[in-house]
Parts: sequence; structure tokens; C-alpha cells
Amino acid sequence: MTIKELLEGKRYRLIAGDENREVNSVEFNSRKIVSGSAFVAVKGFTSDGHDYIDMAADKGASLIVVNDKRDGHDDASLKELSESHGVTVISVPDSRQASAYLAASFFSHPEDKLHITGVTGTKGKTTITFMIHDILNRCGKKAGLIGTVCNLVGDEKIHSSHTTPEARDTYELMSHMVEQGSEELVMEVSSQGLKLDRVYGMTFDTGCFTNLYEDHIGGNEHPDMEDYINCKLKMFEQTKTAVINKDCSIADRCIIKASECGCKIYTYGLSEGCDVRADSLENGIKDGRAGTFFDLESPWYQGRFFVAIPGEFNVYNALCSIAAAYLAGADTEDIKESLQSIEVPGRLQHVPNDLGITILVDYAHNAASLENVLDTLKSVAKGRVITVFGCGGDRSHTRRFEMGEVSGNKSDYTIVTSDNPRTEDPLVIIGHIVSAISKTSGKYETVVDRSEAIYKAIETANPGDIVLIAGKGHEDYQIFKDKTIHFDDSEVAFEAAKNVKEKRS
Repeated sequence: MTIKELLEGKRYRLIAGDENREVNSVEFNSRKIVSGSAFVAVKGFTSDGHDYIDMAADKGASLIVVNDKRDGHDDASLKELSESHGVTVISVPDSRQASAYLAASFFSHPEDKLHITGVTGTKGKTTITFMIHDILNRCGKKAGLIGTVCNLVGDEKIHSSHTTPEARDTYELMSHMVEQGSEELVMEVSSQGLKLDRVYGMTFDTGCFTNLYEDHIGGNEHPDMEDYINCKLKMFEQTKTAVINKDCSIADRCIIKASECGCKIYTYGLSEGCDVRADSLENGIKDGRAGTFFDLESPWYQGRFFVAIPGEFNVYNALCSIAAAYLAGADTEDIKESLQSIEVPGRLQHVPNDLGITILVDYAHNAASLENVLDTLKSVAKGRVITVFGCGGDRSHTRRFEMGEVSGNKSDYTIVTSDNPRTEDPLVIIGHIVSAISKTSGKYETVVDRSEAIYKAIETANPGDIVLIAGKGHEDYQIFKDKTIHFDDSEVAFEAAKNVKEKRS
């Protein structure tokens, strides 16, 4: 593709060079530049792509895209660079947005070939996207997924480094999905993804808003809650049909924004007046899986459903998924079958065992999420709730005391262990947790090695008990000061359960 073809219909200013040069890749990461690449200089929080312009030219880039407003690199110096390296240089009003529309053009606009469902909100994005993805594939609609845990293209599982990847990577993933025959895309849309134009140029056929809690405030994220909210609401500006949690704290703002953007709107929740509503909730077990039964009222179907992940919040997740799936053309039986057997990595993930106990792995890594999960499990437990958790190193110390207090008050027994200690001494982190849990009436012990802690919890459990392994969820690694090892809570728990079973046989 030539530079002129790549930029067709876009606003730019040619600083120097030939617009008929060919481009063989679009990159925003200078380390990935090869001969013939287009390098888009994007200013980030910690580094500025404009500082790598010379490197891009040295590596043989055929096109360099700079921002109109930039520090240094005046037109004269860029013209000299163009003449000395044979590179074309253009300037654009927003190079971050340019990274998106150049990638869209280079990958032949895959966004136009997919029915796209986007999910934003503070909590529930991962669970909802996995639910919708499972439903759509079950009903024969080949679907891809982009999100926190991983990216799924057909049967291929691709590592995820961001909830919402950078725009260039998002368009490449979509192109790969189209090549593999996908017709649907379900993706998590983070506030950062919206703020940094990672989904610029995309239209969401369905845009879902789950809920809003204080999160991602400070540092390189959002300066305050208002910025966080406004970034979330931006999704409606590129959405056709909005699915909004009516019981959410900012539901009215969401509905007003979606209406102003011309979206068709469906609401969901437990309160009266929701378009998609759950009633008569009942905790229960179906086919050996703990979950919740509920009556569904919707424009498409009314009847009894079961979602095989316990907790009222997962009923909300199911309602959002049901609405999005119907809007994508799924049928009722496929939705029912999917929800009653759904598995979401690291989100109250069930670990099979023959011990008569329930083993669950969950990503709860702060006090609010741990309390929410423990309240849910206590409501369905026939026996004790045994919790295994630690806290990450080089992270908020307050979280350690808060989680210790919650587990002490809510769990029947707690085993305090390591999480990702990073550069900190695991014993110091555990000591902080213990200082809080010891002030409660909860019973506890400490086992520093996480594998041993998980084994101890499962060995201690009696039939009817629930073992919750919290904090790391879908993560498949453990980070220490001098090394990072493979570690998957669900794998370790599965092997521990087998060993305990053999020991008892």
C-alpha cells in the first residue's frame, strides 16, 4: 500500500518526501520498525514517540507521522531527516488517532466486517464478554474476544497485555479474526482505551455499560472521578444500540448520554421498569455447579434461567449478556445452555474435584471485591468458607489491612499466603495482613508458599465446604524479587485435590 492510499480521505500536511512510497507495516512501537514501516510518533505518559524519530529513520521507515503539536523536531530538521534517509514525513492534528485510522486502512478495515459488541464499566467486563462469546459460538456465530484475560481468535489464545490493546494491535487482531472467518467480536472497552483512542474509528453495534465504582484514579490513569466517568461515557458516541444497567449509580447520565448520541437504548437490572429484568432470585445448585436461578422478563423471552456463577452481581452480568446476545441474533436455548455451564477464567472459576467440596478461583484482589465474593459464598455454603489469599508487593499497603479485616470477619477460616511479592519480602506483606486479621474473631494461619497454602486449604476442607482461592484469578505467573515463575491457581488447586483424594483412598 502506498502512503497516499494509506492516508486517503484523511487530513494531513506533507512536510517532506514522496507520497508514493510503499508501506509494509504500521507501528507505534519503535522497536518493531523494519524497512518500509510507517512509524506513528505518539506521546505517552512516560515516553514520547517523537524522541524515536531518528531511530525510525535509521531502521528504514518509509513514513514518519508526527503530531502538529510536538516538542522539538521543527519542519526544517524533519526535512533534513527526509533528505538524508529517504523517508516521507507528514504531520497530523492527532497522531494517536492517526495510529488507529492508519492501522484500520492498512488492515483493510476489519471493523466494517464484524458485528462488534463492546462492554465498559468498572466491574463485570471480563465475565460478560466471556458469557457473550460463549453464547455466540454455541449458536454457530464464530466470535472473537479481546479482553483482560486473553484475546481469542478461533481456537487460538493470544496473550493480553492490556484490557483494551493499543489501536494498531486491536485492528491487527480484528484482521486476524476476519481471516479466520469470524463474524462477531466481543471486547472489553476500558476507560483508558477510550481516553487514549484505542478504539478510535470503530462502531459498536452494541455498547454495554455495567456499573461504576471508584477505580483507576491517580497516577497515569484518571485525575478524578469526573474524568473517569466522562471517558466511560465516550463509548456511546460510537455506539448504535446501548445496553445500560439501570441500577447503576450513574444510570441516568448513561441514558442521557446514549440518547444524545442517537443510540437505541435497552436497560437491565433487578428494579421495576427495566427492559431486561431478573426476578425471584434463588441460590441453588444445578449439575453440581453453584449459581442462581431467576425469572427473566425481556422483550424477547420470559422464563426461568440459571447462571452457573453464584452471586447477585453475576445475575446482573447474565442480564447484560442475555440482552447483548439477543441483539446479536442468538436464540433462547443457546443462551440458557451457555449460562448454566459457563466458565470464566479466574472469576469464581470452578475447579473440578472428587472430594465433595467446592473449589473456586477468583480475581478478588481488594477489600470490596473480596467482601462481595465472601458474602455471596456464605449465602450458598452448606459448610465452612475457607479463604486462601495474599496481597501483591509494591502495591497499596492499605489494601493488606482492609483485606485481612474482611477475610477475618467473613471467612470461617483463612490461610494467609503470598500473592506476587515482587521486590518486597513476603513475610512483611503477610505480617501486615495478619496485623488486621488478628483483631477480628476469625480463625487463621499463615503458609508462605502459595502451593502449600492451597494444598492445606483443600486438605482441611470437609464435604460441603467451599475453598476460595482469591487474588490472582486468571494470572498464570507469580512475581518474586529475582524471578517470575509459572503459577496458575486453578492448575495448582486441581493437582492438590487429586493428591488429597489419592491420599485419602
